[in-house]
Amino acid sequence: MPIVDVHTHMYTRHWLDLLRSKGGHYSLKPRPDGREEIFRGETPVAIPQPGHFDYGLRLKQMDKSGIDLSIVSLTSPNVYWGGEAVSAEAARESNASMAAAQKAHPDRLRWFASLPWEYPQRAVEELDRACDAGAVGVMVLANIGGRSLTDPRFAPVWSAIDRRALPVLLHPTEPPGCEVMDMGKYDLSWAVGFMFDTTLAVARMAFDGFFDLYPNFKLIASHGGGALPYLVGRFEKGDAVELPQRRKMKRKPTDYLRHIWYDCITYDLGALRYLISVAGADRVLFGTDWPHQVHDIDGALANTAALPADQREAIRGGNARKLFGL
Repeated sequence: MPIVDVHTHMYTRHWLDLLRSKGGHYSLKPRPDGREEIFRGETPVAIPQPGHFDYGLRLKQMDKSGIDLSIVSLTSPNVYWGGEAVSAEAARESNASMAAAQKAHPDRLRWFASLPWEYPQRAVEELDRACDAGAVGVMVLANIGGRSLTDPRFAPVWSAIDRRALPVLLHPTEPPGCEVMDMGKYDLSWAVGFMFDTTLAVARMAFDGFFDLYPNFKLIASHGGGALPYLVGRFEKGDAVELPQRRKMKRKPTDYLRHIWYDCITYDLGALRYLISVAGADRVLFGTDWPHQVHDIDGALANTAALPADQREAIRGGNARKLFGL
């Protein structure tokens, strides 16, 4: 069974230059080891790696690891900065770069489109352009400039995605208030804040009845869904005691957790097994987070290798082939 990596990232040099010159709250600062790191204020966000910019390196790593197909995406802070013109330019240029890479390597690469979400009309226009160029899904961060993904202003974008029945990779970024929560130390924004960002975003969707509004919406929650699987009991208890007149969900929280997809990036076999026990093996996809410094190619391969054969084959590629129609 071919291995399909659904969570793996690429930048472009132009994107990084735009971020450096017009990033607003975002900037690039030197690390103690002399390398550049992307920050939002004093909160670290991401460390550009050579593999973010070089598809040749990517293909070599895929060959070395036995990964047959990568579905690449931009990552945090995506294009949610710089104002309308810059955001639209950054999305268009990044998407065009990925489209060109797919055209050059059609048997090895697919891609998620990035959109200037803060400007819904421009986002829908870019979605149309990206899909025409071959995008197989959409990338969205777990909050858009501090706004919830369920904010009514984004409804035109969600409606356009829903009409196309596109998979959406939800990736965390630094959560609102990270500075107040002192997450800059020890990179806790990555270790804790990212998990919080994903968990809150998806929980809002479930409790807001968001999945009922968009029946064709196919959500992939990054990093094993953050804390979502672990909180299933609390979600069920909270729903059980909710006032009926305030309830917006049509189903139970567990039903929504089994409605979405997840990647296998948990860094821990026990956590992966627990995710499967909550969501089902048919809802988990293979991901590596390459080429980030914290990527887990070896762990993802080892953890999935420890699973029963049917679960291993489904997670490594079978589920992605069904979800994306590969």
